[in-house]
Amino acid sequence: MRISRLLAACMGVAALAAHPLGPAAAQGTGASVKIGAIVDMTGVYSRHGGPGVVGAVKMAVEDFGGTVNGKPIEVLAADYQNKVDVTSGIARRWFDTDGVDMVVESTDSASALALFRLGEEKKRVIIGAGSATTALTNAGCMPYGIHYVYDTYALATGTGSAIVKEGGKTWFFITADYAFGHALEADTSRVVLAGGGKVVGNVRAPLATTDFSSFLLQAQSSRAQVIGLANAGGDFVNSVKQAREFGIVQGGQNLAAMLVFINDVKALGLDVAQGLRFTDGFYWDRDDASRAFSKKYFERMKAAPSMVQAGAYSATMHYLNGVKATGSTDAAKVSQWMKDNHINDFFATNGIIRADGRMVHDMYLAEAKTPAESKSEWDLMKILRTIPGNEAFKPLSESTCPLVKKN
Repeated sequence: MRISRLLAACMGVAALAAHPLGPAAAQGTGASVKIGAIVDMTGVYSRHGGPGVVGAVKMAVEDFGGTVNGKPIEVLAADYQNKVDVTSGIARRWFDTDGVDMVVESTDSASALALFRLGEEKKRVIIGAGSATTALTNAGCMPYGIHYVYDTYALATGTGSAIVKEGGKTWFFITADYAFGHALEADTSRVVLAGGGKVVGNVRAPLATTDFSSFLLQAQSSRAQVIGLANAGGDFVNSVKQAREFGIVQGGQNLAAMLVFINDVKALGLDVAQGLRFTDGFYWDRDDASRAFSKKYFERMKAAPSMVQAGAYSATMHYLNGVKATGSTDAAKVSQWMKDNHINDFFATNGIIRADGRMVHDMYLAEAKTPAESKSEWDLMKILRTIPGNEAFKPLSESTCPLVKKN
């Protein structure tokens, strides 16, 4: 153990010699302000995150003016390939070698948790735009970590409670087998049980599986009224398409879409998606401000923005405003400014970042339109009701984040 520690110390000295501005010293002393966007470029989460998040971050930088406090703003982008070790390796290089000041992610929850741990170690701001697990604002919270767009608690509160109130009392879950899926199933199960319902079974599906037949057969044979799809992206799209082939809805069971993005509705087509209810954090056609942003985004990316892509723009802009106001990229100073100042833009009205890092804002219960209701290519959803932020997200009093002071 002593030899290992001595070796680690020697390696640390060598690293500092090779890079005189080590991780802590480098922050705020570079010739530019650097933002890293780490995303799934081609995999199951690429439609709602991926290149669209990178484009949104670059768009925010351009709209900000391209410089802050006299320094140019640079954007680095990388594909984490849906692998935690790749995520950690990229982020370490960004911090230790490239002097990146902030990372915004559209990764899976396991990778986001790794980024939060690394952000605490390296004293860098990490913004979770695409990850969902509530662990990021509970046991996995850290002083410079911000969970910006949505989480599994809000998804369960919106969609789960609506379906239970409409009579969907018995549930079977098809769950993505990693941190996100587990958290979403657990949070939705809590809502189902609280509403007087019952969970009759579940099955875990590997990430990026292409064949859901065995999982769907188990769900079908359970005779549950509701099959909860605790998955996302390409996995969600594939499971819904195959559920239709099995005649599950026609047989009397309902699908509960626990995490849906506008890009998924587009990929399914309204013939298949119509009637699906789900919880969303942003819709391009909500109001004048959302339409103006989305028009500009569409001109750039040739697609409507998902809540992750819109949230990444908003989060980047809020971060840059913090850098400007504090005159620094110091993670403690900027993250505190971000918590002290509300977010009022096309994405959120009076959004506030709490002590646990949760950005609280309104969420929306949405429904996919019928083909007859749709008037244009991206006219795919309608908002059924607004879920106030203080109802959508877990109360701060229930947070297990050690940064939260308890009375």
